[in-house]
Amino acid sequence: MKKLIFSLLIAGSAIGLSAKPTLLNIKETITDNSIVPPESFETDTYKMKQNWYLKNYTVLNDNFANTPVVNATDEEYIKRLSQMPTDIEMPYNQIVRSYINMYVQRRRELVENMLGMSLYYMPIFEEALERKGLPLELRYLPVIESALNPDAVSRAGATGLWQFMLPTARGLGLEINTLVDERRDPYASSEAAATYLKQLYDMYNDWSLAIAAYNCGPGNVNKAMRRSGINNPDFWSIYYFLPQETRGYVPAFIAANYVMTYYNQHNISPALAKRPIVTDSIHINKRVHFQQIADVLSLPIEEIRVLNPQYRKDIIPGDTRPYALVLPGMQVHSYIMSEDSVLTHDGTRYGRRLVVEPTDINAPSGEYTTKSVVKTHKVRRGETLSSIASKYGVTVAEIKKWNKLKKDRISSGKNLKIHTYERIPKPKTEDKAIVAVATADSAMMEARADSALMAEAQVAVKTEPVAVKEAEPATAAKAKAKASNEPKFVRYKVRKGDTLGKIASKYRGVTVKQIQNANGLKNTNIRAGQTLKIPQK
Repeated sequence: MKKLIFSLLIAGSAIGLSAKPTLLNIKETITDNSIVPPESFETDTYKMKQNWYLKNYTVLNDNFANTPVVNATDEEYIKRLSQMPTDIEMPYNQIVRSYINMYVQRRRELVENMLGMSLYYMPIFEEALERKGLPLELRYLPVIESALNPDAVSRAGATGLWQFMLPTARGLGLEINTLVDERRDPYASSEAAATYLKQLYDMYNDWSLAIAAYNCGPGNVNKAMRRSGINNPDFWSIYYFLPQETRGYVPAFIAANYVMTYYNQHNISPALAKRPIVTDSIHINKRVHFQQIADVLSLPIEEIRVLNPQYRKDIIPGDTRPYALVLPGMQVHSYIMSEDSVLTHDGTRYGRRLVVEPTDINAPSGEYTTKSVVKTHKVRRGETLSSIASKYGVTVAEIKKWNKLKKDRISSGKNLKIHTYERIPKPKTEDKAIVAVATADSAMMEARADSALMAEAQVAVKTEPVAVKEAEPATAAKAKAKASNEPKFVRYKVRKGDTLGKIASKYRGVTVKQIQNANGLKNTNIRAGQTLKIPQK
């Protein structure tokens, strides 16, 4: 068979000298020594293995270094490609072989990782293609486009599983803004890709040209067709008139179909599922953060991100229009039952303020002041020193210094000391009024005490004038001194969210211990609606 191919090459050259080559000859004899692999070949397989889905739902081979490479002959490649049940033509030649060899030799670990991801993504691709009546072998286009990474971004800016450029994506109705990028959404982008591929096929009535146009655009394909001067050409007849990076696109597509079908013939371990992933979706009409969902439903935030890669900032902006949230099947019902708890969880942190009035906290008449505090932060799953530092407005180096950390890695559940500043409210006008009333009441009580003492003294004068004259000044002075030494209190009604610490900070010079003593409290537990006596100097 090798001799036959070599003869075809010689014959092809001879035909080129004497007569116009046929499409059959071109497909089978075309050669190219300047192969340009797609960007997906550069995918970092180690980083890819850290994907939450691959780590938790699949079993991958960690011993590729000791797994021997198995090659195939030209005859075997031709036979296997011919036996694939495809509508799209899969011819074999030196260029196709080069791309197959890249997958089965140098990028074998990438193939296994993609096989693992395909357990989740292929059914999504197939459903979108079926709805448009397109060949199912097109499901392997994302293999060469993105290596099945929904967050892949090319050097030119193409994004997502199907690698859409921004203008093309918007032309197909995909939403792209700061919070949402539907090019990363497996469902929305697959629907758009199927629509676009059908448009291209209707334009050329040839899948090799449609696939080439998917890569470089119809304009470049039309230009190559005009320059070739061939009537009814296919991809192979305009090969050398196409941009260099597009020449390898159809051969890479054929190679991707081959390797995803015959990987086991090349000693590449099949990706096995640890457990099935069953998902369901729900439409969200409120603004919600992934962390709120993760905390209330006890889900890893990484799992929510894997299932919803279109939300770029972990925020679902459901307050603008309904958006889909994909969750593990059993968790959808849990979300429906717990939605109110999800939306109110840590609402101060994740809520969005609609109206805000600026406050100068340094102004003398300001309602707030600041004080230095040391907070304790309990590390949550998925948090890093960088994300924690960003939350509190400090640096990673400062956190490491305060907690005597030598490494940047931290484990969930660890408590960290954070030095920061806290805004605290100054006593409100109503609180000052309470103080003034309490002071007036205290003065009135003191005056009444003095009057009672004077009346008592007058009675004593009538019976023992001499003794009273000597005792009157001392008794009155003593009573007055006793009244002045009695502690003064302000009554405070506990509000929702109050703590003894917060209440003490509202009254200058008052400590939590003093409030406890004044109210006979054995601990710091208080309840909303409870009235407390606040000591005053």
